[in-house]
Amino acid sequence: MQTTTHCPKCNSENIYEDGNLWICPECSHEWNVHASEAADSEAEVEEDLNVRDANGTILADGDSVTVIKELKIKGSTSVVKVGTKVRNIRLSDQGDGHDIACKIDGIGAINLKSEFVRKA
Repeated sequence: MQTTTHCPKCNSENIYEDGNLWICPECSHEWNVHASEAADSEAEVEEDLNVRDANGTILADGDSVTVIKELKIKGSTSVVKVGTKVRNIRLSDQGDGHDIACKIDGIGAINLKSEFVRKA
């Protein structure tokens, strides 16, 4: 359990714990330590959801990117060549590192890793 030493509202040191709540007698502010820890971890997760290209630029849905490395496609003899421009990407969280869903002319729907593209 985290030991809080100051009230988040008035920054007073005179706080006490009552069950799951912390209470500040000076400003009457009450807060749940576990809820604030969860909010902090959600904020960290939200920051991690930003998908960045090979140069560190944040990508968004609908952006255009350029492939910076020749990519072999599993189960096929096709390759995505260097310099291929991909328009209208969709960001997704596949869990396997493939965080860009897109369609490439001549190949079709494919998922790419953001480390192999740069924003166009």
